[in-house]
Amino acid sequence: MAVCARLCGVGPSRGCRRRQQRRGPAETAAADSEADTDPEEERIEAGAAALAGAGGGRGAGPSPPPRCSLLELPPELLVEIFASLPGTDLPSLAQVCTKFRRILHTDTIWRRRCREEYGVCENLRKLDITGVSCRDVYAKRINPRVKSGRFMKILPDYEHMEYRDVYTCLLHRYRHILGLWQPDIGPYGGLLNVVVDGLFIIGWMYLPPHDPHVDDPMRFKPLFRVHLMERKSATVECMYGHRGPHNGHIQIVKKDEFSTKCNQTDHHRMSGGRQEEFRTWLREEWGRTLEDIFHEHMQELILMKFIYTSQYDNCLTYRRIYLPPSHPDDLIRPGLFKGTYGSHGLEIVMLSFHGKRARGTKITGDPNIPAGQQTVEIDLMHRIQLPDVESLRSFNELSRIVLEVREQVRQEQQQREEDGAEDGEGRAPQSPREPQRGPAQPSVELPAEKGGGPADGEAAAAAAPAPEQPAQSGQGQPFVLPVGVSSRNEDYPRTCRMCFYGTGLIAGHGFTSPERTPGVFILFDEDRFGFIWLELKSFSLYSRVRATFRNAEAPSPQAFEEMLKNIQSLTS
Repeated sequence: MAVCARLCGVGPSRGCRRRQQRRGPAETAAADSEADTDPEEERIEAGAAALAGAGGGRGAGPSPPPRCSLLELPPELLVEIFASLPGTDLPSLAQVCTKFRRILHTDTIWRRRCREEYGVCENLRKLDITGVSCRDVYAKRINPRVKSGRFMKILPDYEHMEYRDVYTCLLHRYRHILGLWQPDIGPYGGLLNVVVDGLFIIGWMYLPPHDPHVDDPMRFKPLFRVHLMERKSATVECMYGHRGPHNGHIQIVKKDEFSTKCNQTDHHRMSGGRQEEFRTWLREEWGRTLEDIFHEHMQELILMKFIYTSQYDNCLTYRRIYLPPSHPDDLIRPGLFKGTYGSHGLEIVMLSFHGKRARGTKITGDPNIPAGQQTVEIDLMHRIQLPDVESLRSFNELSRIVLEVREQVRQEQQQREEDGAEDGEGRAPQSPREPQRGPAQPSVELPAEKGGGPADGEAAAAAAPAPEQPAQSGQGQPFVLPVGVSSRNEDYPRTCRMCFYGTGLIAGHGFTSPERTPGVFILFDEDRFGFIWLELKSFSLYSRVRATFRNAEAPSPQAFEEMLKNIQSLTS
């Protein structure tokens, strides 16, 4: 008991913190200078040894092995034990005794915690030999024209830095901003990934590839970075603009929300004025010049986006987002997808599954359907059997099939409402994974402005297919877009697995008069799907974002559902 008390820092042992608090400074110093033994404990151990010896003489069995205190272990073993503990527990461990506190100054312990908890694998003492990733981040990704001499001036003083400082003053202090975030840039939104990169914490803005190359990899650029320029002093730098890093600030507003501020916005300006800034932005955003874009409406949308987003180069607020949880019975693996949206270009959509429905939520948006809204919603209980390729070329034939299914869905919903009105108890409550049947939530969005389409009422319910469980796999069938359906990307797959009835959200400029319209969800393979918007006679192709994101898992399904509601309410 005494040994356990001494190790834990409580109880009647000499190292008890309560007794140390009652002692004076002189008594505490004297106690620390004494041998690390307890007379009472020694008498107990001696008595136990004598009894064991006497019992052994009477043939009572082998004597118990001698007990060993944790304090008696060699320092190398204690270092290995402490290095396996979470870094947040080490400060409390340092308060147990002087020996523990002295051992916890070993930098090997903190280096391991930096590596295992945050992925840091650099060697502070051998950066020139091993090659540090932050060097590549700055010299190759941020400013390729920088000279090596100037670069060394902006690197931290690694010779006098310790991993304990990296852990406590950088990684642990800014741990709350790691993960995925959506910037509050009006209707446009965005995708920010804050990661530990080398000995830096960097906020990378992920951008879709240039329109309409939906299968190309994502582009990314740094918005800010945090690192230790001096020991125990973290520095925040804004990376926006083309003049290199400059002074910035990060403030954690509340849980799952933080903001960044640039203190030197003159670094964002270019010598050629706004025209040069616009031309540079256009090449980065669209990969072309304004003269290459002949569509007048698209030119207006591009200019509007530049004017709007350039107002947010001084201060930005970010809200945390999670990747959707995955279940074995999902149609495909949920996640982030790049999709074509007509004149608005490529946008990022999050596909998630909710029981009998799947939803596509916009992470980036546009003036018609802003970020946070549900752009498509798929009814997995109403599968659509496409006709043969020749019949599919007729838009009227596809429209007839989809409208029949829509009428069936309407009748089923009406029947459920009548059953609920007649039966006081109604149906059993739905599980969180089942679709909510009540007032329709905003769900789907269309690439451009509203246009003429099929009439709302024409549907023959006679030949509607019966509901069926969503299939997990199936034989591929030929697919072709009907004549008259526009597509930004003609390089779409010519075979598909299966199709389902869905709805899309369309609205006028400024998210005016939003309404859900029928459409067809086409599953091509594990990484690609499409959606045909009947009213707009338009086709959107989606391709999976293949980037790997750390610290992006939702703590629970309820937390993910709450996150979806929060980002949608901001633009509703």
